[in-house]
Amino acid sequence: MPRWLNPANLFTLLRLILVPYVIAAILGGRHGQALVLFFVAAVTDVLDGALARSYGLATQAGAYLDPIADKCLLSGIFLALGAAGSVPWWFVVVVLGRDMYILLAVVAVMAFTKMRKFPPSRWGKLSTFAQISTAVAWMVENIWPVPVLYAVSSAMLWVCAGFTIWSGVHYTLRGVQTLRAR
Repeated sequence: MPRWLNPANLFTLLRLILVPYVIAAILGGRHGQALVLFFVAAVTDVLDGALARSYGLATQAGAYLDPIADKCLLSGIFLALGAAGSVPWWFVVVVLGRDMYILLAVVAVMAFTKMRKFPPSRWGKLSTFAQISTAVAWMVENIWPVPVLYAVSSAMLWVCAGFTIWSGVHYTLRGVQTLRAR
């Protein structure tokens, strides 16, 4: 069996497999099912990281697959929530636009330099936490559409958009600083 095909990476692959099911549940109005599937996907994220660290199962494939699985899951959820009319499209554009901007910047840096490591920043991690919290809030609000949950979910859009935009700016500043130091 190839080294990359280990339990940690299998949990990451499971998370990728769950993405279309979470999206389909949101688009189909099965918000409770979407939330349960999202929770299962979150558990796979915790398990793959714990297994990789605790049992020495970290691989280069896993290092690439894990953030791809996370981005596919969150991007898919926000696209589905936008398509379902739950969240406004401006918000979906902010989240996806930042991710596309970072991806294109990484591709450009890799094309013109020998830089190959792009560790997440504190602001990137906070942005991801805000995105996860916002996704959960909107899925819960879709299950129990009460005014208080709607108000909290709506406020979280703005907080999440702020963290998302700032993390994109921070990655840009960090990238420029790193390139200048080379």
